[in-house]
Amino acid sequence: MRALLQRVRRASVEIDSQVAGSIDAGLLVFLGLEPGDTSFMGEKLLERVLNYRIFSDDQNRMNLSLRDVSGDLLLISQFTLAADTSRGLRPGFSTAMPPGEAEPLFQQLYDYVDGVYGPVAGGRFGADMQVSLINDGPVTFLLSAS
Repeated sequence: MRALLQRVRRASVEIDSQVAGSIDAGLLVFLGLEPGDTSFMGEKLLERVLNYRIFSDDQNRMNLSLRDVSGDLLLISQFTLAADTSRGLRPGFSTAMPPGEAEPLFQQLYDYVDGVYGPVAGGRFGADMQVSLINDGPVTFLLSAS
């Protein structure tokens, strides 16, 4: 499981030219699921996301978390994060969790973070989504479940 975090000033996701979710300052998180990932692993990773210190304090140091700054959260499923890019010029997707397994797990993780953190914006699993963002910094990190 991989989570790509982008600190944003604002972000939104559109599906069929309709805004499905939008946030102001906070985190845009793309979540890629791999075979063998579990809800326990996902909850642990999402807690890390919520507490990851990537927001500036009064001394302009990254010492504050999303929770500390009460920032917004936009969570998007992105199977391409689980792609095998180790060879050739075309990614392979056999390393991504099959959609039939990934969709209920993603929904469970979305519901979890929505419950422990408070309103979370999102897209729709498997949809063709257009994501817009203003990356603040830019600040981007890739976290993996361990």
